[in-house]
Amino acid sequence: MRNDLVVFSGNANLELSREIAKNLKIKLGKIFVGKFADGEIRIKIEENVRGKDCFIIQPTCPPVNDNLLELSIITDALLRASANRITAVIPYYGYARQDRKAEPRVPITAKLVANLLTASGIDRILAMDLHAGQLQGFFDIPVDHLYATPVFLGFFKDKRFVNQNKELCIVSPDAGGVERARAFAKRLQASLVIIDKRRPAPNQSSIMNIIGDVKNKTTVLLDDLIDTGGSLINAATALKAQGAYKVFAACSHGVLSGNAIERIEDSVIERLLVTDSIPLKRPSKKIIVLSVGTLLADAIKRIHNEESVSNLFV
Repeated sequence: MRNDLVVFSGNANLELSREIAKNLKIKLGKIFVGKFADGEIRIKIEENVRGKDCFIIQPTCPPVNDNLLELSIITDALLRASANRITAVIPYYGYARQDRKAEPRVPITAKLVANLLTASGIDRILAMDLHAGQLQGFFDIPVDHLYATPVFLGFFKDKRFVNQNKELCIVSPDAGGVERARAFAKRLQASLVIIDKRRPAPNQSSIMNIIGDVKNKTTVLLDDLIDTGGSLINAATALKAQGAYKVFAACSHGVLSGNAIERIEDSVIERLLVTDSIPLKRPSKKIIVLSVGTLLADAIKRIHNEESVSNLFV
């Protein structure tokens, strides 16, 4: 690995940034990220970055607007300090759910945010489990899109956690997630079930139909993110009603807004698996956090060395 690599971190997820730096066997770049008395974000790069290959680790998780603006301002600071290339490492991409005009007179905010990030001077994006694959096309700069699949696969192959005497079944909580669930099921040699879901309003869902057999099976609800938990809990309850042996859930991004953690703890879900793309608000006996630090570090190393990243696109 060349010696012109510098990895910086915003305030969004310092723990993950340290894990990535540890895997890269380097120290995080020196940077001050704070605020002025009136709340405006204050940034200062505290080391020489002229001609360096710079990476900024900053998921745009809650508080979304602060973290998004922080990322843009760090980018501007690096650009004005003559960094050679700036790559934004965004493990969780906020505003991704507003990716189309689902009704009249609404914005396509995912595209707007892509424009804002590009305009700030970012040269490349490294993201993980985008809400929809077409979001890559919203950027006019290269996007490397990783998946948390390898991290989840290891868990469900471990006999300590999953009863190997029960058939494993992967469940897509909606039609949009079928491709993701099918690929996951294929790697585990498991069956596939689809839930037909209707969403009457944001953060609300109602189960209409379960397509497939889940009776006496260990089921795994697979999704890209969990926000309030309502959709996932409704799906888990419906699976149990259809005779599922146990219901696990695996979501790459644990947004877990409001009282979502309490709702998960009171639900029929056996365990919820999330990655550390977003810091967990508080520990929970039902929630298992798996690290993507090694995966992201490997991708950063490959991008820096101008090597292929495609074999990480599991």
